[in-house]
Amino acid sequence: MTTTQDNFITNASGPLEGERRLFIDGQLVDASDGGLFENIDPSTGKNAGYAANATEDDMERAIAAARRAFDDGAWANDPEFRSRCILQLRDALAEEKERLRRIVVTESGSPIALTYGVQLQQPLDEPAYWAEMAREFAYEEEWSPTTSRGAVSRRRIRYEPMGVVAAITPWNYPLYLNVSESIPALAAGNAVVLKPASLTPWSGLELGRLVAERTDIPAGIFNVVTTNTVAVTEMLTSDPRIDMVTFTGSTSTGRRVLASGAPTIKKTFLELGGKSAHIVLDDADFTKVLPGAAVVCAHAGQGCTYSTRLLVPRSRYEEALPILKAVFEKVPVGDVWDRSVIQGPQASAKQRDAILAAIESGVASGARLLTGGHAVEGRAGYYVEPTVLVDVDPYSAVAQEEIFGPVLCVIPYDSEDEAVTIANSTIYGLAGEVSSASDERALEVARRLRAGNISVNGGAYFDVSTPLGGYGQSGIGRRNGEEGFREYMELKSIGIPSRC
Repeated sequence: MTTTQDNFITNASGPLEGERRLFIDGQLVDASDGGLFENIDPSTGKNAGYAANATEDDMERAIAAARRAFDDGAWANDPEFRSRCILQLRDALAEEKERLRRIVVTESGSPIALTYGVQLQQPLDEPAYWAEMAREFAYEEEWSPTTSRGAVSRRRIRYEPMGVVAAITPWNYPLYLNVSESIPALAAGNAVVLKPASLTPWSGLELGRLVAERTDIPAGIFNVVTTNTVAVTEMLTSDPRIDMVTFTGSTSTGRRVLASGAPTIKKTFLELGGKSAHIVLDDADFTKVLPGAAVVCAHAGQGCTYSTRLLVPRSRYEEALPILKAVFEKVPVGDVWDRSVIQGPQASAKQRDAILAAIESGVASGARLLTGGHAVEGRAGYYVEPTVLVDVDPYSAVAQEEIFGPVLCVIPYDSEDEAVTIANSTIYGLAGEVSSASDERALEVARRLRAGNISVNGGAYFDVSTPLGGYGQSGIGRRNGEEGFREYMELKSIGIPSRC
């Protein structure tokens, strides 16, 4: 990359071609039939390159390799070796971070500014945590003796890897989610088959290349298979040789993943959609709190934890609207290589059109456009204007369904109890926020919200050491921290006669 201005970075430093080969059984290989699919840059709508389009035979080989490597190898029983291999991968990621930065921005449409956080820096930092977890975790613990029928037994609790884990990841934060779903599974002793999103294949295939070239991870323990064919992907959710599926994505797709794994009673970890609410209490400082609502425009609103519903006390409702209008109309939208930009394009034309349709539906149901609501004119790619819908019926589709775009729904409420009821009214329960002049008052409201992750007065809950997950149809299980590590393991209880 070259810097042309203080705040502007361009990808015009030469051709960018991400890794296009699959990684199966320790080898970088083409699809068995030579098939490829295009990798579209959503900021331009043009093809950036190609990735291997795996066949069912390719997926079969990946699953078989993972099964053999786990069953026959020593990976599961050597945490020190696992830790060393993960640190090798961490070092490789760090050494190639500028190439990875270009890849993430190009294929996901993320503004480059976000690569200095969750899009790139987070996946560079997190492997060290999992390497230490692999080495230091108490895989077997002695519990207090128990007496049953007059006999005393010692008890041991043992954590063992699940076996073969299929990781199916989305396109919005591709490198981060590929790392956060694969690395803890590997650290816990599992073999992994990673299936990256077809909209962002390079962020996964580059991981395969780095594992092949720069680590001692044994053949078959880690595999990366890209495809744009649903039938090939569904092999991971239905095959009995897969012990666990981890999936991040929409709730509708998560239901299909869960149903596909049901015949084999497959353990399934799901991080799904959200329709998070930010409750602004009547004592809050609107000039400090409301500008933060524009975070729904970061990465074009393509984040599941964003607070896309803003609940404002009716007594101060009219005070809030001009503040929101001014903030949203100043959101920097545009060139993803400009460091001042926080909102880039939607991931695809399909996503853009779905968001515009949702906005139209909201207006048809009685909501009013305060600002935005249209495709950005005069710009290539899949851009939508930063949008604020006001006077939103809290039980209308636009307030109940995930939009996954730069759209804020503003909802008035009359009492604290009503605000909590509205916040808890959706099928989701991923995240939320509460703002007040009092931390204690905000915390009391936060305790009443049926969601897995709550920010009180701007406090950050997101960290690799802190469990992340949702209530209701926002998912099953938790990622991150010891709780997230245990998701990738079976629990065994052992009783031993006491001879003392």
